Amino acid sequence: MAALAEVVARQRAELDRLQDLAATSAVLERAKGALMALTGCSPEAAHEELVQRSKAANRTLMEECRLTLGSLVPPLDRVVALSPAPVCTAPASAEIPPADAGAATAAEDSEDSAVLAVLGRALARAGTPQDLARCLLDHLAAPVGADAVTIYRQLPTGGGLELIGHAGIDETLAGQWRHVPPVGGIAARDALGSHEERWLEDVEEDRKRYLLIGEDSDRWPSRAWLPVLSGDSADVAMGVLRDRPGAFTPRTRELLRGVSRLCAGRLRAFADRPEPAVDSAAGGVHALFGALPGMTLLLTPVRSPSGEVEDYRIDAATSQTVDVFGRSGDELVGLRVLECWPAVVQEPLWQGWLDALATGEPYESEPFAQQEFVNGGQELSTYSVRAARLGDALVVTVVRHGSSDRQEQRLADLQRLGRLGWATWNLVTHEASWSSQVYALFDRDPASGPVRLNELPDLALPEDGPALARVVRELLAEGKPFDTSFRIGTTAGVRHLRAVAEAVPDAGGTPVQVHGFVQDLTAQRSAELALVESERAMLAQHGILQAERMLAGRLQHALLPLPRRPVRRAGLLVDVAYLPAQSGINVGGDWFSTIELPGGDALFVIGDVAGHGIDAVATMAQLRFTAKGMIFTGSSLTGALSRLNTLLIHSRDTHGTATLVLARYKPAEHLLLWAQAGHLPPLLLRRGEPRYLERPRGVLLGASRNPVFEEARCRLEPGDRLLLYTDGLVERPGEGIQRGLARLAEAASAHRADTPGSLGPLLATMLEGERRDDVCVLDIRMPTPPA
Repeated sequence: MAALAEVVARQRAELDRLQDLAATSAVLERAKGALMALTGCSPEAAHEELVQRSKAANRTLMEECRLTLGSLVPPLDRVVALSPAPVCTAPASAEIPPADAGAATAAEDSEDSAVLAVLGRALARAGTPQDLARCLLDHLAAPVGADAVTIYRQLPTGGGLELIGHAGIDETLAGQWRHVPPVGGIAARDALGSHEERWLEDVEEDRKRYLLIGEDSDRWPSRAWLPVLSGDSADVAMGVLRDRPGAFTPRTRELLRGVSRLCAGRLRAFADRPEPAVDSAAGGVHALFGALPGMTLLLTPVRSPSGEVEDYRIDAATSQTVDVFGRSGDELVGLRVLECWPAVVQEPLWQGWLDALATGEPYESEPFAQQEFVNGGQELSTYSVRAARLGDALVVTVVRHGSSDRQEQRLADLQRLGRLGWATWNLVTHEASWSSQVYALFDRDPASGPVRLNELPDLALPEDGPALARVVRELLAEGKPFDTSFRIGTTAGVRHLRAVAEAVPDAGGTPVQVHGFVQDLTAQRSAELALVESERAMLAQHGILQAERMLAGRLQHALLPLPRRPVRRAGLLVDVAYLPAQSGINVGGDWFSTIELPGGDALFVIGDVAGHGIDAVATMAQLRFTAKGMIFTGSSLTGALSRLNTLLIHSRDTHGTATLVLARYKPAEHLLLWAQAGHLPPLLLRRGEPRYLERPRGVLLGASRNPVFEEARCRLEPGDRLLLYTDGLVERPGEGIQRGLARLAEAASAHRADTPGSLGPLLATMLEGERRDDVCVLDIRMPTPPA
């Protein structure tokens, strides 16, 4: 038992020693991290610094570490003094004894020290301001509620701000706020100017004083801006943005102040904006800038960590150089190009500058026009921008073109846009002068020089050469001007040219000089020829279609004769109307048939063949005669429809479809038997009330190999009126078929004349405007017996 007790005692002592060692090591590592962040030194140097401090102050290493950590947060009495007074009295049972309150405050103070120590070690590994911003957001999200962190540096001249690090905001917003001009209403500038924090805790009130980042979205209701002090100066401001409203507590404010002190040491170790040394050549250029006329800039590229040029720093500028904010000369030195001319990144100039830096070849932009105020009025001036590499920098010059330069440029633009060029021939010295555009039009090498005027016809095609030679002779002999067209052969094919020339005579009237121009008419001539060819093709096609329509119409009238007056079938009066379409030139496939069958019954048929033209008429005739033959030979209505469907399916010529209604009337029973194949239902008017007969089953002919057809019955009464019709009567563009059927029912009930021949008013009501399809109607009436 004694031996066991000794072993337990040794293990307990070892455990206590390890716990003390772990606690001591944690405090030492936190203090080293804080010292590394404050001074930017290495871990070894931080440890050595703590040891030297403890020896100099005659303190233990742990005491020195705790003092170092305690300097990052306020003393306990300061935290208590900053705490807001209670606004209500808590119950006695809820009061915290003073000793417990002090213990709680001490615990919070220890927590803040731990946060700062861990943050200090993390900041020591940050290599750029961007890394620093991400590190701050990672470690302040929980204790502070940070949603985004921004770090701004004040530019050395001008007072503007540059975003050097950010986390928690997207790249679009960061790009919009990367450069802040030296204007009022910026909280970060106020914090740097006063060396005091700015706590923005009420969005509505803060908007009245400051321009807020992401103001439109109200994403961050509370913000803090803290100057990062380096001695007595501050050129960096740290912004902490929270996505929750409310004030920053005193404890949170003191914690953020400690964070800003940590960042000060780390930022001093960064070389985020190294000022490159200007070589001797650039220094010589800088010395000349005070005497140089015009607008000239010396630009040094500012590169991203990946090496890409993201902006240019202005190292020198002439006094005539003015930016969009009105700053000029030395006021621009030290600023960025995108701060002064934000739109330049979207122009070809930016890529031209990059090419000049990469290749060393000078860059010159295309001339561009800009309005200027000169002597109280506006004047359109022409400029161009030139850039040349000087060491690692660029010398950029903005050149204002004089009036002669502008006139020359306008003439060049006129020739290029009009595809023409000027030419002059001296008839005395036999010299000729062509513009560069004439060489391009003739596909001639400028090194070969121009040709004489009398040699000009040799350049034309053999068919056009004589006509051109004749007008040239008339010009040379009589001074008669000419305006003629001719063709030439080029490597790109035949080109149509127009030549206009006039002679300048001497005092005796003899031509001594000829000047004129040559114009390319190839595109115009090609369009004209294509138009003529298209018109010919259209006329030919129209003639063919007209002939086809005439033939189909004659065939249709021969196969489908219309009765001149109403006919009587099995005691029923039948009126027929057939109206061809008014639009188009093709004949449709609408048809009908009314016959009396052996035995006294009557057969009524109406159908519509899909398509137009001769094929539709041929199919119509095939169906019309076949249907009558089947019914004559005793086939039922559904049997006839099935056979007609088979006929269409196996037809080698048409393979078309058709709709059809077959109706058989038995006068002895006043019974109407009918079947349909995909056709619209008949309309029955009885005592002036319209209703559509319920359709039996049946699909359009030619659509299925195994269709099902059914037969329906309807007993007619004296005075009944039955309308069979094709879809051209009820269909209108942009209107549903149900609306067309409703219109037919309304029109039929409104025209209730009992006498035959009343189809005219009904059709006039239904067919307003242009008809795009044929219309066929069978108006079947059962007469009313005389009283």
